[in-house]
Amino acid sequence: MYKILVLPLIFLGLISCGKQEKKEFSDSELENETGQVAMGDFPDTIEIPIESGDNSQNSLDWEGTYRGILPCADCEGIETKITLSANGTYEYKASYLGKNDALEESYTGPFVWDEKGSEITLSGLGGASRRYKVGEGKIWHLDNEGNVIKGDLAQRYILKKE
Repeated sequence: MYKILVLPLIFLGLISCGKQEKKEFSDSELENETGQVAMGDFPDTIEIPIESGDNSQNSLDWEGTYRGILPCADCEGIETKITLSANGTYEYKASYLGKNDALEESYTGPFVWDEKGSEITLSGLGGASRRYKVGEGKIWHLDNEGNVIKGDLAQRYILKKE
């Protein structure tokens, strides 16, 4: 009985090990029912967009008003209030404490997100622009190169959400 089962298995093994032909098709053989060449229509490379994942822009509740007192070289501090709106605009107010408390700078304009969705740039601030890193419930005032300010006064460059 054992020999009867083994012989068909050996036969199937020999058949499956036989030489297989590889056939290549010409463009005329690949034409579909409409007469168009199906394989020739594909590009050499296909770009597939990759989701960037969560970032400040798409996963945080960043819309709202942020306040803080920024360091100042010739005054007690710059009381700063920034309101970010969902339509991509901001309102900026700054008061120089101890210098002339009645003097207040006020600007409105558009802000734009960086390509990573983690920083914003406020345009139109008296001809300048300012950058901020957006986090959960706070924004960091960045230096001129776009870096988070470090050192003893680092905590004073953070504006907290109301």
